[in-house]
Amino acid sequence: MTRLFLELALAGDVWVLWLLLAASIASVAVMADRWRAFRRNRSRTDELARTLAPHLDRGDAAGALAAAQEFDSLEGRVAAAGLERFGMGAAAVADVMEARLIAERQVLERRLIVLGTLGNNAPFVGLFGTVLGVIKAFNDLAVSGSSGVSVVMAGISSALVATAFGILVAIPAVIANNYFETRLNELVASSERISLLLLAHLKSTAR
Repeated sequence: MTRLFLELALAGDVWVLWLLLAASIASVAVMADRWRAFRRNRSRTDELARTLAPHLDRGDAAGALAAAQEFDSLEGRVAAAGLERFGMGAAAVADVMEARLIAERQVLERRLIVLGTLGNNAPFVGLFGTVLGVIKAFNDLAVSGSSGVSVVMAGISSALVATAFGILVAIPAVIANNYFETRLNELVASSERISLLLLAHLKSTAR
């Protein structure tokens, strides 16, 4: 078993660097994809609320639905889902909007786990590559019979590249993941605000 692991280590850190390169490409692809998704769902809560208010004040659910459908955003789709069931009562409308919000959130969260995973684990993968590189460096020294501080330092410095690369992959992934999570929470809060507004109007109309 020890011999097997030694042979793996003697393969060096090159394959780890290729793995990190593939991970960085995947990370950039996810960032671009999520940026487009969140760009399409920019928050327009205040504008939507102002547009719906006159229709709701008049009890014009059909007009409010048509107005909500003009907003291609998370809040607009949640509001439209509720307005389509406006005649079913407050409890049913609340459930419908909550279900739609959950579905929309799942769409926006798609592939964010890739960024979270890379942000948490890329430095460890890089460190693993460094350890393999150091093992290979010392084995090469033993085989070649060379000695001296400069020879040892050259091998170790080369091995440390994997750790640096791992950190380089992790930092943008962590930043992007935190940004998208924050934007997602903002959109969810905005949608819940619109949902409460619709329910308030529905309950007042029922009274």
